[in-house]
Amino acid sequence: MKKLTLSVGLVAAILSAKAQDTTCTYFKGKEVYEFDYQMDTILWWEDQTTKFYDIEVKYGNVLCLDLSDDKKRVRKVITTFFDGSSREDILDSKDEVYYTPRGVVKVSVGRPRLAIKL
Repeated sequence: MKKLTLSVGLVAAILSAKAQDTTCTYFKGKEVYEFDYQMDTILWWEDQTTKFYDIEVKYGNVLCLDLSDDKKRVRKVITTFFDGSSREDILDSKDEVYYTPRGVVKVSVGRPRLAIKL
């Protein structure tokens, strides 16, 4: 099993969120981890092998997205809403925590890149 170090931001985010309404996904380089709301159990982890990693979000829930790349990078993130609309954002991915707004049903997270040109 690979060694995992958690960012302070992720732990604080989890402690401040409603447990039953929040899912937690942690990205570090090519590795992706999903945690239970108490942060004491890794539900699963895998390497990101595709251009975008899709995360299904149960309607009404919030996704805590922790992007913890080792170097200053950006990731393209596509957010899809329950009505089929979507938006694209370029997010800083060195030790940053993001939360999805209400109505999100899927989040697609791209691989880390050096430049904004994705």
